[in-house]
Amino acid sequence: MFDAATLAAYLVAAAVLVFIPGPGTAWIVAQSAAGGTARGVQAAFGLETATLIHALAAGLGLSALLATSALAFELLKYAGAAYLIWLGLKAWRGAPAAAADAAAAPPLPVSARQVYLRSVMTGVLNPKVALFFLAFLPQFVHPERGMVWLQFLVLGALLSLIGMCNSLMLSVAVGRFGRRFAGGGGRWKERLTGSVFIALGLRLAVQQR
Repeated sequence: MFDAATLAAYLVAAAVLVFIPGPGTAWIVAQSAAGGTARGVQAAFGLETATLIHALAAGLGLSALLATSALAFELLKYAGAAYLIWLGLKAWRGAPAAAADAAAAPPLPVSARQVYLRSVMTGVLNPKVALFFLAFLPQFVHPERGMVWLQFLVLGALLSLIGMCNSLMLSVAVGRFGRRFAGGGGRWKERLTGSVFIALGLRLAVQQR
């Protein structure tokens, strides 16, 4: 399906793109700081699921709609921004007014399913990711070899695998660091998470095509 030179070039380019800090990195760091390594890993699986969805959508031609329709882009952009800001405000509302309250009533754990689904939604509702796949992946796809959608999916899976490795390392590092402050800083982790969500939402809202 892919020749060695094309595959090697893609893997190098994908690795560079993954290791450059971006919104995905901020999301993993915030989740790991708030809930430890396990929560960071759950978020990583969610984001990489969204990566596969975008890759398949690009292969099926659905992402082309975002490239040609300003309205579709704006609708998806503001939906994603609103979702992130809502998550941020929810985290802030859940934080107590004082550290003493936090010590008396520690935050309820977020289920693995909730973290996973939120991460999938965060990735899927980012139109920049869809446009990235539409612009980046076709450079390594060879229509003459057939099954274009499968080529997109394979490339997306490779990118997802590289991204997962990076996210796992981040989750472990931040999870261990965050445990040093467990029980001593009130709900600072939830406040930090909420602030990151709101910042990511505002950043997405002001992005242009």
